[in-house]
Amino acid sequence: MNAPEIVPDSERRGLIGALPPRLRPFASLMRLDRPIGIWLLFWPCAWSVALAGVGGRWALFGWFAIGAFAMRSAGCVYNDIVDQDLDARVERTRLRPLASKRVTARMAWALAIGLCLIGLYVLTHLTRAAQLVAVASLFLVAAYPFMKRWTWWPQAWLGLVFSWGALVGWPAVTGEIGIPALWLYAGTVAWVIGYDTLYAIQDVEDDALVGVKSSARRLGDQAPAGVAIFYALALVLWGFALWEVRPDWLALLALLPAALHLANQALRADPKDGPGALALFRSNRIAGLLVFMAMLVVGLAAR
Repeated sequence: MNAPEIVPDSERRGLIGALPPRLRPFASLMRLDRPIGIWLLFWPCAWSVALAGVGGRWALFGWFAIGAFAMRSAGCVYNDIVDQDLDARVERTRLRPLASKRVTARMAWALAIGLCLIGLYVLTHLTRAAQLVAVASLFLVAAYPFMKRWTWWPQAWLGLVFSWGALVGWPAVTGEIGIPALWLYAGTVAWVIGYDTLYAIQDVEDDALVGVKSSARRLGDQAPAGVAIFYALALVLWGFALWEVRPDWLALLALLPAALHLANQALRADPKDGPGALALFRSNRIAGLLVFMAMLVVGLAAR
């Protein structure tokens, strides 16, 4: 009699648990049980569209949401393909479908390509300038899974990747990249480094065992201070983006709710509390909403 297949708890409950058993490993590859990554990829796109004044193209928010779902899912599959040997050696990730041999690499590649085709369809609804900018991110995306082997700051590379939507949203509205989009992108890179340092706290011990590098390991007990510095830098750079669109001190006040939220994260961060750091990381979907409201108010007021 065959031993029962060992699967993660996430495949026995919630959205993934409601799917037919054969589909559950593929849903796990796409991280359907953890939509936070979709939000974090979507928000920079939405911020950029909002700060550009939308231009009457409200449907862009929907297209970027679909694109964020498809490309984040494809990125997770690709990351697992690259990291399957490492994942098998880490307690938190050893039951992932590829690491546990429940899905073959060929099947995973087919899923990734299918998701990329959805992303390609989304591109057809953008301006030519936005399409070119979006395609230019592919090198950054392809290189990201290898960064934690080469540098103590893979979070910085993730920042370059996950912030790219800030450069795509603006030309999707205006047809060209503007200075505000560059400031927005720079600030978002800092934001990503901050929140991904929080995320990395939960893996510090396992990462040390397998030799994986991260900003959380490099900063050690100073990780909360590092998060605070990156969040502060993000707010300053976002302020420059707002000022470019509407040079008014009142416009900067639109960032106050987001600033308070991010400050609360940094003050509550504990380098010894992995579950707590994960909860703070996930709260960035709310931070994203607060920044979106700031960008939308200022963007619409300037038009």
